[in-house]
Amino acid sequence: MCTAATYQTKDFYFGRNLDYEFPYGEEVCIVPRNFPVPLRHLPELTQHYAIIGMAHVEDNYPLFYDAVNETGLCIAGLNFVGNAAYAEVQDGKTNVAQFELILWLLGTCRDLKQAHEAIANLNLVGTPFSAKLPSAQLHWMIADKTGCIVLESMADGLHVYENPAGVLTNNPPFPTQLFALNNYAQLSPKPPVNRFSKDLSLQTYSRGMGAIGLPGDLSSASRFVRAAFTRLNAKSEDGEMASVSQFFHILTAVEQTRGCCELENGKFEITLYSSCCNADKGIYYYTTYENRQITAVSLFEEDLDARGLVRFPLVNTQSVRYLNGKHA
Repeated sequence: MCTAATYQTKDFYFGRNLDYEFPYGEEVCIVPRNFPVPLRHLPELTQHYAIIGMAHVEDNYPLFYDAVNETGLCIAGLNFVGNAAYAEVQDGKTNVAQFELILWLLGTCRDLKQAHEAIANLNLVGTPFSAKLPSAQLHWMIADKTGCIVLESMADGLHVYENPAGVLTNNPPFPTQLFALNNYAQLSPKPPVNRFSKDLSLQTYSRGMGAIGLPGDLSSASRFVRAAFTRLNAKSEDGEMASVSQFFHILTAVEQTRGCCELENGKFEITLYSSCCNADKGIYYYTTYENRQITAVSLFEEDLDARGLVRFPLVNTQSVRYLNGKHA
């Protein structure tokens, strides 16, 4: 499954783990301002904000998994199987197909305030991209440096929630995930204190016993707790490399290792990639399961007034920096 997070130091950072059993040929993709974006139920976007993110490109159309626009608005879609439901087209509404949401929202909204206003009249419909690419069951985390929200489309309608935890995983619905944090109110990064009984002399027996009771399994509910605790307690210097490094450490706390999460088909979920975007500077960093070296693509190094997509295939070959010896 997946985990998304925000992080604030001197700059604002946004990213995610994408956990799945196989890739879809995703790549880092830049959508310049003049790239024409056709919409199924609305006029084509001929001019819009520039966007960078991770996408599967199908028929020259970027199907984004997570992205940020040139003004710092960010969004990630995460699996929400069994709960997601989409509407039918309605007159008088802003009818947006599920697969168009990221492009439409980032292309037309400058910040989270404008995104809130756009969502107020949104009718998220289940129109598929194509017969071989049906509508994915997702919910979304949307954020900028001013705040964070979760968008969920369910059988009873569209829901928007403030997200003070700054993280999102998969099921159950977000209010249930957030409420479950009440069960972990006792967690602390400090060594544990004996509250079990004054009649027992219980003591810490080693260093490094902070966060006793933090769940360690790979379920989305447990990953939400672990990601929230890690993100809310993470501390780093505010420089770029320190912030990026710390963000990847937050994601590492909930990443999936091949062999530990077996699926019904005998395959295994793994963290296919982890991303971290400096939303203020438009720099998209990523690692992959096969390549732990951080790779970066800068939005503002490209011609953002162009009309064509800019695509960067993922670097999946592990890079090792040898300090001595001769290695091929």
